[in-house]
Amino acid sequence: MATTEHPPVDPDEREPGSQPRTVAPGTEHRTIAPVVGPDDERRFTDSGVEVAPLYDESEVPEPLELGEPGEFPYTRGVHAEMYRKQLWTMRQYAGYASATESNERYKYLLAHGSTGLSMAFDLPTQLGLDSDNERSLGEVGRTGVAIDTIDDMRTAFGGIPLDQVSTSMTINAPAGVLLMLYELVGEEQGVAAEKLRGTTQNDILKEYIARGNYIYPPKGSMRLTTDLFAYCRERIPSWNTISISGYHFREAGCSAVQEVAFTLSSGIAYVQAALDAGLDVDEFAPRLAFFFNGHNNVFQEVAKFRAARTMWARIMSDRFNAKDERSLRLRFHTQTGGVTLTAQQPENNIVRVALQGFAAVCGGTQSLHTNGYDEALALPTERAARIALRTQQVLAHESGATDTVDPFAGSYFVESLTDEIETRAGALIATVDELGGSVEAIPFIRAEIGESAWSYSERYRLGQDVVVGVNKYEEEALEVPETLRVDPESEREQVERLRSFKAKRDQALVARRLEQLQTAARGDQNLLVPIREALRDRCSLGEVCGAMGEVFGAYQADA
Repeated sequence: MATTEHPPVDPDEREPGSQPRTVAPGTEHRTIAPVVGPDDERRFTDSGVEVAPLYDESEVPEPLELGEPGEFPYTRGVHAEMYRKQLWTMRQYAGYASATESNERYKYLLAHGSTGLSMAFDLPTQLGLDSDNERSLGEVGRTGVAIDTIDDMRTAFGGIPLDQVSTSMTINAPAGVLLMLYELVGEEQGVAAEKLRGTTQNDILKEYIARGNYIYPPKGSMRLTTDLFAYCRERIPSWNTISISGYHFREAGCSAVQEVAFTLSSGIAYVQAALDAGLDVDEFAPRLAFFFNGHNNVFQEVAKFRAARTMWARIMSDRFNAKDERSLRLRFHTQTGGVTLTAQQPENNIVRVALQGFAAVCGGTQSLHTNGYDEALALPTERAARIALRTQQVLAHESGATDTVDPFAGSYFVESLTDEIETRAGALIATVDELGGSVEAIPFIRAEIGESAWSYSERYRLGQDVVVGVNKYEEEALEVPETLRVDPESEREQVERLRSFKAKRDQALVARRLEQLQTAARGDQNLLVPIREALRDRCSLGEVCGAMGEVFGAYQADA
């Protein structure tokens, strides 16, 4: 589709208080929407694609070679029958306060029809800190569950057979530590490691770029990532070793095109790191998974998912010479857009989540989490979590979206958007490549996301983009639903449990295990093996991560 290029906004024409544009050379308005104000008759996606009033066959790329579902390049889906054969995994992101309370929520969700668990960890756990660390004060159990020890993990999954559930763990810097705790709990249940199913997010690059929950510099972090690849190949073959995440780029403000480009660039970096570590591409690539955001523009989101699948298949085939068909298939989880949720008129979020979930299903997701309508205010209540889950079930059984594969295929509009996203994302990936890949391009990627976020805020501020209940159709009275509140007492109780745990163990054995882990970190042994043994002998998460930190150092971001 031909697009119209628009000049950058003149600095003298900016509204007072707006921020300067920092568009990277060669990418002007190819990845973000221009700020043109509410009176301009043109319409744009957030990626800067100008939307025509009407589409016909002249807008569709020729020749239109879609292929078949389940066949290269997988534009139409990674499986031939898609949801006619099996629905996506319905996950609800959950975890808060203590392992006991989180266990109750997991059982509640499974009893109401969830087909997989998605485990949320608190910030100290994500940063490799024990709950009794002074930096953890006030954060224990707030944004997820506190997991300090093997006892905590055992409690979190008490009464939940690990060979009968798929568990996704949203954990990155200490991903290997949490996976080893999970494996040990499975071992205690009598579940063989090869029967464990699930995913560790394990995507440290997006932490450097968009979230900030890192521990070590890239070299040590990437070693832990590829060590997890190799470990799972040998011991936990059904485990998805990484969930390469564009979700957090979108939450930070990037556009759909940027989400595709930066996510696939991260994927390229991980594949190359694994190859450099001596792994064969077809030994680890079949277990790579992806994690995308779901936003409100249904048509662009469907096109985004279709384009990403096509691009990854060609990257793996052409760039990395992968031969196994499973290595070429982009399998992905979708979470509806947290950043799209509004504190104003929060029940409107139910509609937004339904649209986003519908787009993910029509785009061929393998797994879906739908946000609670109250998550702009707090962790979701049971009522909000149930409505979010029921939203997925309505999509599955009442929308018709599961009746046929790739239902938007052949739409002049969607096919044009798919082609545009592929073209624009491909050009952005080429820029990242020229800069030396994702690790070297971190400052560039941050700047691009920042520029897009600025554009979003300006379009909302000016009324160019409408957010119902926020900048149009507002109500004077602020509606505040009942929210979930984490009892501050739970933090004190967690710290006391941890101190008791540490007091009732063989301290000499703990010291020996941590010393062995540091020796391994200085060499080239797979680190997950000594991590597993240290955790088995009652070392804590913070102690294990701290021991590796003494070898790898700590990452300090640029100001």
